[in-house]
Amino acid sequence: MEPPIAGTEAETWLGSLDRQRATLLWKCTGLDAEGLNTTVGASTMTLGGLLKHLALVEDQYFTVRLRGGDYPAVWSSYDGDGWEWRSAADDSPEDLIALWKGAVERSRAAVAAALEEGDLGQLTKWKSDSGHQPSLRRVLADLLEEYARHVGHADLIREAVDGLVGEDPPG
Repeated sequence: MEPPIAGTEAETWLGSLDRQRATLLWKCTGLDAEGLNTTVGASTMTLGGLLKHLALVEDQYFTVRLRGGDYPAVWSSYDGDGWEWRSAADDSPEDLIALWKGAVERSRAAVAAALEEGDLGQLTKWKSDSGHQPSLRRVLADLLEEYARHVGHADLIREAVDGLVGEDPPG
């Protein structure tokens, strides 16, 4: 999945984000619970934890911060302090992937609605503790950075599980 070669700014940001999303899904698909709970070295990070963490981040950045909404009901058990990382081991592979896909769908809808109202320079509904109000452009940059870092983790973990390597999903 390649972002557009000469797309608009929004198409380029969103295409790059979708490429990272597709790569994460590829690295997490086709594994049982044991595979999604595998760790590498001293790290406690798992592929299941990555799915749940990035689902939470998707909702935080786009549903809550960008659009000013509440967290969806799927996060009612959230207690902070790394909960998504710890609790992922209790979820089935199917539930983790469905949770992540649902968050991505909500994010895509939130961004599409925002782009109907304005451009990438529009400010989020949320303000940081220091009073800063990021633009949609900055939110996309932050999420792309978050995915890129964690897709690198997923590469290492998946290779340790069953030897799967590669930069982009096949086909």
